[in-house]
Amino acid sequence: MLVVVDTNVIVGACMGVGASARVVELCITGQLTPAVGSALLLEYEDVLSRGSLFEACRLTAAERDELLDIFLAHAKWVKTYFTWRPNLKDEADNHVVELAVACGATRIVTWNTRDFASAELRFPLLRLATPAQLLQELQT
Repeated sequence: MLVVVDTNVIVGACMGVGASARVVELCITGQLTPAVGSALLLEYEDVLSRGSLFEACRLTAAERDELLDIFLAHAKWVKTYFTWRPNLKDEADNHVVELAVACGATRIVTWNTRDFASAELRFPLLRLATPAQLLQELQT
């Protein structure tokens, strides 16, 4: 299954949140294929470099970087040549939907489903799922 993993899921995995960690594990083991584009990569790198965000984290900065490198080694790189502008509540999240549409992903995995659900532009084959919802879906 081709998925777009939102930054908050990567952060959750670093912080030891079970469902987030399991989704990242499934990507690393090839059971899910994460799609990544330049905007999402820059966001991953920016957020993971914020030391204050990870003060209580079980991983050091070097370990977070290594985890991201391993995750990216299993990702499908996608170039996005258009901007659909789904007009999400948070403008900074539009690139995640654009990436999903560009690569034909079936899921955006995020803890932030409320903001993504408010999009004005809808794509019927693209669904939102929290990490916990995706894991439950994969078990059935």
